[in-house]
Amino acid sequence: MKKITSAFLTLCTLALLLPLSGCGYNQLQGLDEEVKGAWAEVQNQYQRRADLVPNLVATVKGAAKFEQDTLQQVIQARAAATSVKVDTSVVDNPEAFKKFEQAQNQLSGALSRLLVVVEKYPDLKANQNFQSLQAQLEGTENRITVARKRYIERVAEYNKAVRFFPTNLTAKWLLGLNVRPTFAAEESSQKPPEVKF
Repeated sequence: MKKITSAFLTLCTLALLLPLSGCGYNQLQGLDEEVKGAWAEVQNQYQRRADLVPNLVATVKGAAKFEQDTLQQVIQARAAATSVKVDTSVVDNPEAFKKFEQAQNQLSGALSRLLVVVEKYPDLKANQNFQSLQAQLEGTENRITVARKRYIERVAEYNKAVRFFPTNLTAKWLLGLNVRPTFAAEESSQKPPEVKF
């Protein structure tokens, strides 16, 4: 009788543990860490850009007759972008994520306008410091694009695991995980540019 009871308990234990192997707990934990890692890289690249802006502004200020309004827009946009304090919890908060994205988009726009205005100033364009900063800024913008792409890919994998059966049960009931926000194209980039001749 003891052998039958022992065998029965072993079978029951196995029957209970078998479904847990396919619940996706470890997969969800791994995907969560990948999203957080990708987010950290996005933050790192945005910080790199914010660190370049003061040097760029200082170099441009040295140019005579430069539009102060354009410089002020860059300074204000940088201040707004760096004032939005974020950590990895922002990836779970769509409102905070959108606020961060808007602040970064404003800085991108202000920097773009600054670089367009600089075209009017050949002395500034020839300045070695400015050329170096402009090259670093362009490189950083490329890094931002790559980091955002990787983040979008990681969030897509995570969101699929959170939404697909059976891992959605583990995500919702066991871990309390929800779909995470991701970057969207800027509204200005969704409209084709006007070409005037």
